[in-house]
Amino acid sequence: MSAERDELRELVERLPDDEVPTVLADVRRHLESAGRRSWPPAFFGAGRAGRGDVAARSEEILDEGFGRPA
Repeated sequence: MSAERDELRELVERLPDDEVPTVLADVRRHLESAGRRSWPPAFFGAGRAGRGDVAARSEEILDEGFGRPA
């Protein structure tokens, strides 16, 4: 068991009873959101270049001023 997990257990034990529901709700929310994360993210690969050699041409594209107005 890690030192962080031991510390977490100690901190939980020191929580006043009236704060337990709030902290428990926060931990549940954290675990739910962590479980929903997927890889790759939904936006990953959203752009299309129209060409298959973008990675090979990356330096050339950047030298041309990629992202700057023409």
